[in-house]
Amino acid sequence: MTSPQPYTISVPDAALEKLKRKLADTDYPDELDTDAQWSYGSPLSDIQRLASHWQNGFDWRKAEADLNKLPNYKKTVVVESFGDIDIHFVWQKSEVEGAIPLLFCHGWPGSFIEVKKLLPLLQGGNGQPAFHIIAPSLPNFGFSQRISKPGFALTQYAQTLHALMLGLGYSKYVTQGGDWGFYITRIMGVLFPEHVLASHINMIRANPPSFSSHPVLAAQHAVTPYTVAEQKGMERSQWFQTEGQAYRQLQATKPQTLAYAFASSPVALLAWIYEKLHDWTDGYPWTDDEVLTWVSIYWFSTAGPNAHVRIYYEASHNATKEVLGRERASGWVGGVKLGLAYFPRELNVVPRLWGRTLGPVVHESENEKGGHFAAWERPDVVAGDLQKIFGKDGPCFGIVPGKNGY
Repeated sequence: MTSPQPYTISVPDAALEKLKRKLADTDYPDELDTDAQWSYGSPLSDIQRLASHWQNGFDWRKAEADLNKLPNYKKTVVVESFGDIDIHFVWQKSEVEGAIPLLFCHGWPGSFIEVKKLLPLLQGGNGQPAFHIIAPSLPNFGFSQRISKPGFALTQYAQTLHALMLGLGYSKYVTQGGDWGFYITRIMGVLFPEHVLASHINMIRANPPSFSSHPVLAAQHAVTPYTVAEQKGMERSQWFQTEGQAYRQLQATKPQTLAYAFASSPVALLAWIYEKLHDWTDGYPWTDDEVLTWVSIYWFSTAGPNAHVRIYYEASHNATKEVLGRERASGWVGGVKLGLAYFPRELNVVPRLWGRTLGPVVHESENEKGGHFAAWERPDVVAGDLQKIFGKDGPCFGIVPGKNGY
């Protein structure tokens, strides 16, 4: 493995000019005459406004400069059967002795940018623990390498991020993740329990407790009525199952067919992602520049604007003996202490007793506002949970060898 090297994001001028040409040549669809446009998908007026701003007003160079203020690095890691893989990552190294190594793992349609708001909150001081924060672009995302060989599934993503952490000198570490970050960090706990000491997750995919696997929880579940928040959570989960998951079926079954749209049309990519930014957040006030920075990271991705969807297919079709499928992430992982953050506009909002089937839960936060992109929408909650879990009075104080960032 190579040593980590500082990295500067630098999109060629030719790529910017090509984007503007494609935006100028876009043909837009019609839409129905109704006030309920969001029921059908991204509204035409929104997409036309955003695309026009992308072409004529949005300053990628300014956004790029802001991203380059982050401590960006690249490093090559080796993954079995796939060889060398170049990984881009943000690495905020703490100057506090004994700071806690924290791997932050994004999902789809997110990226490393989601860690940005957490960085200033987790530096320690004033009685709070400090963290070394490592936030990679997953392979096929952002500025990490494209994977051209089939079979790069959850096991391989977990191996990649574990190799990165070891290569940076962190043999013991903790994790934070949502969306695919939930699945990947959970599988890291399955595969590397001696290294992954604790995990905090903000998308909680869990099953109801059964008497065969969790008899005490199952007995509690049988006699405990759902709270009002849990009932609303079940309604949100049902909405996602019936109205919100068509994208997942497509990306998990025929990603190549979708790839033609994303590779050819920036507006197709914009509409596809923008719908999720709207539907999956809790009234978050997206600015046009925020949306376009988010989508531009996908459009200018090192792997290209279409490789990102393949994770759905590979995770669904390439089991290993250790990880039969992504369902393993929703089972018991006993060697990793677990913190759970519940948000009302997450895609699946399960009852609290369900979450406790995932592992030894040491902390739960139930929040009245927030959605799928928790680190971006509610960085205060994510940082606060981590501080409570690893702080001096927290359940995981001292779990990582060292002085724990004080």
